[in-house]
Amino acid sequence: MHPDELYPLVKLMLMAKRVEKKTSVWLSQPHWAFCYATLRKVSRSFALVIQQLPSDLRNVVCVYYLVLRALDTVEDDTSLAIEVRVPILRNFYCNFYDPQWHFSCGTKAFKALMDQFHHVSTAFLELDSNYQEVIKDITKRMGEGMAKFLCKEVETIDDYNEYSFYASGLCGLGLSKFFYVSGREDLAPESISISMGLFLQKISIIRDYLEDINDVPKCRMFWPRQIWSKYVNKLEDFKYEENSVKAVQCLNEMVTNALLYVEDCLTSMSSLRDPAIFQFCAIPQIINMGNLSMYYNNVEIFKGVVEMRRGLSAKIIDQTRTMADVYGAFYDFCCIMESKVDRDDPNATSTLKRLEAVLKTCRDSGTLNQRKSYTFSHQTSYNIPVLILFFFIMMAILLSTKKP
Repeated sequence: MHPDELYPLVKLMLMAKRVEKKTSVWLSQPHWAFCYATLRKVSRSFALVIQQLPSDLRNVVCVYYLVLRALDTVEDDTSLAIEVRVPILRNFYCNFYDPQWHFSCGTKAFKALMDQFHHVSTAFLELDSNYQEVIKDITKRMGEGMAKFLCKEVETIDDYNEYSFYASGLCGLGLSKFFYVSGREDLAPESISISMGLFLQKISIIRDYLEDINDVPKCRMFWPRQIWSKYVNKLEDFKYEENSVKAVQCLNEMVTNALLYVEDCLTSMSSLRDPAIFQFCAIPQIINMGNLSMYYNNVEIFKGVVEMRRGLSAKIIDQTRTMADVYGAFYDFCCIMESKVDRDDPNATSTLKRLEAVLKTCRDSGTLNQRKSYTFSHQTSYNIPVLILFFFIMMAILLSTKKP
């Protein structure tokens, strides 16, 4: 259906193999071998962009990401009593200096991360002290915030903003400080850095509705009551077919809320100078903007997983180089979302207003004529036999990289 995505998809597979080879230099050091192997298991997409960072930042962000994933794992394990998780979260930052510390929770790769956390601690202690202080500060503040929301529900929009700040806004703030400490970027205003994290977090909360509501032994609810109570009496009611119209209306309000942060995100990315840091920040933002356009007005969110095609993700990773690419992608995805707005939706006016503000920012950049379209293909025909031959040639190259 999308043959133009075949080349970037295979190219991405080859890039992943090259990255894996590049990081094999650490295989002689068990802690770094563990960190990079675990990074690939707990987040394939972030692993790739992290490993493209300059060498001095690569290790820092790898450790930072694993620390925050470990914190997430403690928060998310509802099989553990709140009384057990709260002190672990609040004191998590203290464990970096204890090479014996570990805590068994989570499943699969996340359980391995927690069981062998001493490898992450060892790697942390090898980082420059300036980076250590940022990681420690962000972990302390995030742990406190997560502990707070284990003991209370997300009732109001202010609660929703506060929880999202702890869960991901702080992450964006920490990254901004790393870039500044490295000397590669100016220190961005805190509010702008936080918006980058808030945007990604709110999209994740929208995406994970079904997973969170079905979590056992106890469901988790991060959609704010102030929003969902306009439509149903209980948040889990959105799962049922008879409530699908109300469910989509609530979903659209959640998406509209997330759009508040887009202009800050564009401002933040436009200020970045280092090409590798720019790609590290821009690629997840574009992919998530694309996901948001898919979620809007889409009842499938309440039935299962909705996510961007891997081929389109690969195309974004392959083509994102400049702010013109970012403006073009955001413009395209906003146009898609705008075309899906139902004028009878109770939030239609607010949604269209926020979309138009983003579209205007993109148009005012003066770069739209330079953009590569991620969403609209202008080719009308493809030589299918040639594409198939190309695919098998690239797969042969890929497989050959596995040979000793």
